[in-house]
Formats: sequence, C-alpha cells, structure tokens
Amino acid sequence: MSTIGRREFLAGALCAGAAWAARPKGLLIESHVHLYSDDVVRFPLANGGGRRPQPYTVETFLQYANEAKIDRAVIVTPEPYQDDHRYLEYCLSRAPSKDFFRSSCLFDPIDPRTPQRLAELVKKNDGATVALRIHEMHEPGTPSTTSGPIRDRDMRHPQMTECWRAAADLGLMIQMHFIPHYASQIGELASKFPKMPVLMDHLARAGHGTAGDFKEVLKLASLPRVYMKYSGTGVAASSKEQYPHLDAKPIVRKSFDAFGPDRIVWGELGTTMHNFERAVELFDTMFDFASEADKAKIRGLTAQKLFGFR
Repeated sequence: MSTIGRREFLAGALCAGAAWAARPKGLLIESHVHLYSDDVVRFPLANGGGRRPQPYTVETFLQYANEAKIDRAVIVTPEPYQDDHRYLEYCLSRAPSKDFFRSSCLFDPIDPRTPQRLAELVKKNDGATVALRIHEMHEPGTPSTTSGPIRDRDMRHPQMTECWRAAADLGLMIQMHFIPHYASQIGELASKFPKMPVLMDHLARAGHGTAGDFKEVLKLASLPRVYMKYSGTGVAASSKEQYPHLDAKPIVRKSFDAFGPDRIVWGELGTTMHNFERAVELFDTMFDFASEADKAKIRGLTAQKLFGFR
C-alpha cells in the first residue's frame, strides 16, 4: 500500500474539518436507514428481487456513523427483502453496543400468520425490533393489492385491524409509508389503538396529493401518539424546486406547528460525510424558525424516547 502524500493528507484533513463543523451538538439519532448486503447468495432478494439495489452494508454504515458521530440508528427493513429478515438479524448482531440499533420489520398485514410471525421475530431480536412498517402508496381509485410483494394492502381489511392489535399487544409501533389520501383511514385505525405510536414516514409525502389531503394528515396530530418523520426524501417529494427545496418549507412549518418537536423525528442523515453535511444544511434551512432546544429534540431526543433507546 502506498504511503499517503502530504497533499492527500491535507485535503482529507480539510474535508474532515468541514464535516466536524457540520455535526450538530447533542444527541444525534438516525431514524431511517436502509441496509443492503453485498452477498446476494447468503442474503437473497425476495420474489426474484427485481432491480438489485446498490449494496450499503452494515459495516459501511457503522464506519460512516462513527465518522459522523451518529449516536443511535433505526434500521428500516427495505422492501427488496420483503419478510425475509435474515439480513436485518445479521445487522443487529453487528451493533457496536446492545443499545445502538433499533429496527422496523416487514410482514404482510392481512396475512393471518403475521401476528404469530411478528411475535417470534420480536422475541428473537430481543426487543431491538420496535415497529411494523406498512405501505399505502397506490393511487386513489386504484385497488389495494391482496397478494405478491408486501405493499399497499387495504387499510380497512378486517385482518389489518388484527395485525395492528397484535402490534399493540407486543408494545410495537406502526410505521406508515403512505400518500396523504389515506390519512383518514390511518386515523380510523390509530383511534382504535390510542396507546400505540404511529409514525408517518417522509413528511407523509405531503406533495403527493391535494392541499386537502395534507390537511387530513395534519388532523392526525389530534391523536397524541401519532408522530411525523422529517427526512430529505419527504422534503424533495414535497417540492417542485431544486435543492434546498425552499418551496417545501411551509409543509415543514405546518408539520411542526401541528405535531411539535416532541412528535417529530429525523431520518436520512446521509450515507457519506458529504451527504451528511447536506442533510444537516437542509435540516437547518427547513427548521430555521425553531429554537435550538426544539431542534435538539427533533435531532435525537424525541427519537430516543419513541424508539426506546436507553
């Protein structure tokens, strides 16, 4: 291996200095990271896998998290693995400490076997799996799916209620990836289980739909255990402009005014130091109206309570 030259060293030092300058003070929790193995033999993709995602291994993430000084992280089981949680279990086993990782999981919410399978996975992962993720992304007026890849099931299917009940009995939360049209249906279920947290991913993809649809999302703030996840994906999906997506700021502000810093968490802190700096910059732009104490809650303190980090 060649010895690093002075020019390369100084360039690296300057980059590192810029990165450290971007790291906010206080607790920093990444509440939304997808991890993919580079070994598709040991950890195959489900249903043929479709387009193979770019590998982003747990080892790579942990190296990055150490560099960015991310204190804790939540692994969101990515769709290409579907209900095969072997790589998730491997990732959890690689945690630098017992309290570093939490995770969601992915099961078919209308499958009668799901309550039992959910209980088995939660027990196997010794409390690290804290959420069941459910999708509702199909366009209004199109039918929900009933089989095949696990996404877009009917929120009003009787077995959906039983699945939520099973999650509540296990002390889990429901993590919803949806478009705003389905907010009222989510509210119907959330009202039946008022003690169970419900986390809405990516600013509920507020830009996908009408202003009236997003008002239904904001109405969910009246349920005290419904939370919003702020993310770069959510900002970009709610914007028609290039970075830094200033036209999405009103959506972020309305979400903050409705849910407050005690019910907003931050996801997608990047996968490299360059992306980390961009994520921090975007966060500071979107929340420039908030106090430092409120931003500290969104950056980590709220997630610490919601995901059960010690």
